[in-house]
Amino acid sequence: MNLPAALNRLVRYGAIGLIAAVIHAAVLLSLGSWLPLSLANPIGFLTASIAGYLGHALVTFREETGGRRFARRWLLLQYAVNISVCSLLPLLNAPTVVLVFTPTALNALIWNRAARGALHQRQRLGRPAIHADDLGLAPGVNTAILDLATAGRLTSASLLVDGATAESAAEAWRCLPKAHPLVLHLCLTEGPQPQHCPDLPAGFGALLLSSLLPPKRRALRTQVVQSIQAQIHRFQQLTGQHQIQLDGHQHIHLVPLVLDVVLGQPEIVWVRTTAEPLPQGLPLELWIKALRDGGLLKWLVLQPLTWLARRKLKAAGIRTNQRFAGVLFTGKMAGAALDAAERSLGDGDLLLAHPAAAVNPDQLEQHQFHRSAAFFSSPWRQHEWKALRTRAPRG
Repeated sequence: MNLPAALNRLVRYGAIGLIAAVIHAAVLLSLGSWLPLSLANPIGFLTASIAGYLGHALVTFREETGGRRFARRWLLLQYAVNISVCSLLPLLNAPTVVLVFTPTALNALIWNRAARGALHQRQRLGRPAIHADDLGLAPGVNTAILDLATAGRLTSASLLVDGATAESAAEAWRCLPKAHPLVLHLCLTEGPQPQHCPDLPAGFGALLLSSLLPPKRRALRTQVVQSIQAQIHRFQQLTGQHQIQLDGHQHIHLVPLVLDVVLGQPEIVWVRTTAEPLPQGLPLELWIKALRDGGLLKWLVLQPLTWLARRKLKAAGIRTNQRFAGVLFTGKMAGAALDAAERSLGDGDLLLAHPAAAVNPDQLEQHQFHRSAAFFSSPWRQHEWKALRTRAPRG
């Protein structure tokens, strides 16, 4: 580690240590008035230990952990060692400097070992799956996705059943030598209007707001059920798959109103979630782009929705991916953003991209895919295709 990186690490370590000390003091002061000090102090110390455990994993040693927590055994070890040492040293009449710096040195050693263990675990876990959305939307999209899949650079893809080329795309995917099952790309935000669904398609914001307002939720639920079931039926016709993995166009499946309907469909066995760790080692201009382009705002919206979705999926016995990348820099997964995303993920995780060859936006407009017309007109679709072409083949 070079000097600037070491100083940056030291500043982060000190900041987390200061926060933990403040938390310890605050808990001690709040409990000290009605609990004996011998009980209040260990509780305060435990609270501070938890803060340090989370802070050092997510901030201080984030390069090693990739944004994951340390194994819980490190928290138990740190707490036990510190309680033992802080109890023993006064009995030995240790000088003040020893009383102060011995726990600090032990903590630094423990968290450093925890970080090395986390790095070793990540390196052992392997690489994330690479997934492409919107197969079936247009010929140019199909061309790029099928090319990447044939070259072994792509793990899986999602089929947009209402896309203009969904039928030919599904047929071409079946002919691939090592084709994984397709994923249903649920679409409620654009495309042809479903029969007897006057309020669909609707935007992400409108559906999210309807989830929070009971009258609107009740009014839309029947239409959402009908549209989802129609897309499931169409997907089964095109692919012959009876058990269905599902994700959503513009992540619409994570909206509570939509997710609750999805959970009620017996064919669904897997649903994508978007627990995306903040990538490390990115230049400042990329973070500015994420803020300017709305990626950071989308990330802030989708993280709590994923948190809620994971609990519902677990209760329903439906599988999901562990972690994810593709929201912060959605549509621009190439170069430094793609490299950082791959570094932050491992086996069981999912990296999302939207590769495509040239697409005729007028054709997308004719099929009512207005948002996608602008998105797939960007040269970034070809940049992503080229960037994924350079990755190592997927098994």
